[in-house]
Amino acid sequence: MNLRPLLAKVHIAKKELGLDDETYRELVQRVTGHSSAGECNEPQLSRLVAELRRLGWSPKPKGAKPKSRSPRVRKIWALWGQMCRDGLVRVEGDGRAAQRSALRAFVQRMTGVADPEWLAPPQASSVIEGLKAWQKRGTP
Repeated sequence: MNLRPLLAKVHIAKKELGLDDETYRELVQRVTGHSSAGECNEPQLSRLVAELRRLGWSPKPKGAKPKSRSPRVRKIWALWGQMCRDGLVRVEGDGRAAQRSALRAFVQRMTGVADPEWLAPPQASSVIEGLKAWQKRGTP
């Protein structure tokens, strides 16, 4: 019986919910009767994960990339997504992975930077304006 995935979920949830050590230990004690999640068996850890979900934690889907903290980068992704939906961008392959790859190639050609996350604010603004101009032209 491998408890590591459940323990990992517990610790990820603790971090994402912003629980301090004292609050976390009280929660573990209340739900499982133990002072540490490492002392718990599988059913106890499952109950603990269920309680963390009840408190508002939801696990991220596998492979999900966290949203950018930069409003400019989020704007780039939003414009690109809209252009894909409008048919202005022709992407080889299906799905988001192909769209991400195509956007990275566009950003690389435009700025010399390989990923939108790494753009400096002036570069990101330049990419945004380029995407807006492309949208305005309306041609793929």
